[in-house]
Amino acid sequence: MHDVRTTRTPERGGAPAPEPAGFPEPWRPPQPLRDYALLADGERGVLVGPRGDFVWMCAPRWDSDAVFAGLVGGTGTYVVTPSGRAVWGGSYEDGSLVWRSRWITDDGIVECHEALAMPGDPHRAVVLRRIVATEGRAPLSVVLEPAAGFGREPLRDLSRDDDGVWTARTGGLWLRWTGCPDARPTGPGGRRLAAEPEAVPGAPHDLVLEIADAPFTGPPPHAGRAWDTTRAAWRREVPALDHITARRDARHAYTVLRGLTATSGGMVAAATTSVLERAEAGRNYDYRYVWIRDQCFAGQAVAATGPHPLLDDAVRFVTARLHQDGPRTAPAYTTDGRPVPGPRPLDLPGYPGGFDRVGNRVGGQFQLDVFGEALLLLAAAARHGPLGADARRAAAIAADTIARRRHEPDAGIWELAPRRWTHSRLVCAAGLRAIAHADPADRETAARRLALADRIVAETAADSVHPSGRWQRSPGDPRPDFALLLPAVRGALPPDDPRTTATLRACTAELADDHYAYRFRHDDLPLGDAEGAFLLCGFATALAEYQQGRTVAAYRWFERNRAACGPAGLYAEEYDVTQRQMRGNLPQAFVHAIMLECAARLTEPAPPEEGRQR
Repeated sequence: MHDVRTTRTPERGGAPAPEPAGFPEPWRPPQPLRDYALLADGERGVLVGPRGDFVWMCAPRWDSDAVFAGLVGGTGTYVVTPSGRAVWGGSYEDGSLVWRSRWITDDGIVECHEALAMPGDPHRAVVLRRIVATEGRAPLSVVLEPAAGFGREPLRDLSRDDDGVWTARTGGLWLRWTGCPDARPTGPGGRRLAAEPEAVPGAPHDLVLEIADAPFTGPPPHAGRAWDTTRAAWRREVPALDHITARRDARHAYTVLRGLTATSGGMVAAATTSVLERAEAGRNYDYRYVWIRDQCFAGQAVAATGPHPLLDDAVRFVTARLHQDGPRTAPAYTTDGRPVPGPRPLDLPGYPGGFDRVGNRVGGQFQLDVFGEALLLLAAAARHGPLGADARRAAAIAADTIARRRHEPDAGIWELAPRRWTHSRLVCAAGLRAIAHADPADRETAARRLALADRIVAETAADSVHPSGRWQRSPGDPRPDFALLLPAVRGALPPDDPRTTATLRACTAELADDHYAYRFRHDDLPLGDAEGAFLLCGFATALAEYQQGRTVAAYRWFERNRAACGPAGLYAEEYDVTQRQMRGNLPQAFVHAIMLECAARLTEPAPPEEGRQR
């Protein structure tokens, strides 16, 4: 083994090794979103590109600064890729976020199995990569160049011990890397570790990278045991869902939701920030936080499949926030329940068409529908068993807040300028009805909630019914909006209410194209020029059509939107129908949630034939 003194970085007296001949530059142009896979352990996530390059990872937590920031134009990367020509593919191991990158080269087939070790530790990420040659021999290129602070903090204190274990610092993080003792410092300042191993059949090669917010106190993980523990954890965490239609994709959706859910129970809305929604539109958001609404969507989706652990996680996190902040409950929080920081730029190029922005202005908003969604979540949980005292108290806080604040303008589901949004008010009515029926232990309280729901519907009908008989977006905005399908799906009104059916007809006639749904009309441009098709709305339409008894139409919507993903089966927020490209942060949790719910609902017995249109 090499002595640590022979591998010092230049500032400590050593000299970097020359760049290997033909070695690939670790910075690569960003790829279309469809080409990325996700590794996640609940506490943080990694996006892996088709050349085995890590383009995004924040550590130690979801909302920390990135150590691999190539997705938004920063530096920092971790690459395992064939040295020569290769054709890429990949797949997940069933019921897990263990990804298998696979390349067919001129001389054989090589795979890299990769995962974040489970169960996740909030203070230490363990990245597992196992190189496996399945046919022939394959020379590989390996590059490790973490850089904290979105690329501003290069490696320092780089050294290797007598056992071939590399250690280093970057920003306020400690790193340890095992499995590549022959790597050598290269690149500017010798802050990049590079190696050229050869994959040989029958000889798997393990690489283990640890990133922590404190010095390491024990030995490095044993790769084989870490892999066994990780696979066993995924088997425990992800239910079989054998009774669900589209079972493989539904189970994968559950798996993604689990990967996005921290030990606190909080589920981040997405792993990334500032990935474009529409080129030059300026709408770029940091989704590495827990949106209460999205968490409620996920909990309700899981409840439709059974009393699985993610339902308990959602109830636990949402209940805690209602107890913490009461009627001032914010729309979003960090995974540990702190306020979301405001936006700030990073002085990076950003993802093409997007910006380099972290933080989110959502912390200063009031979103009334959050309280209705919380009641819908708690009602869904109550259908699987009695609510505990904390959950019942949270339901009371949400219901009381609706009673007191329902007349205030709010930012609504799309987080726009405050108005008295129709969707917000009707979803609150749906939540009040749901909790009154699901948890009716106190009949007087249940009766008050049902009466309040009736009043909210009547108040909303007085100023937000369009002359055509459908719901309109707000008292001053007569346009249709696909979000207005959700309150009826959730039970605010009966399925055969004329306003329900008229709203569904108007949305599918005016805001849909070939079974893709657009939220609302922004201007006079064609729908697809204003923004991408909104997958949440497409799946919501499937639920609405099924509620009306139109099973074939429901499945058309479901299948059309289910296909709007890449090889890794991940969904973004929007889908560019013309270019067949994904748009927005990745992966978008609420899309996976409503896809899972659709798969469960469409498995249930169809509604009566009477409501079916031919």
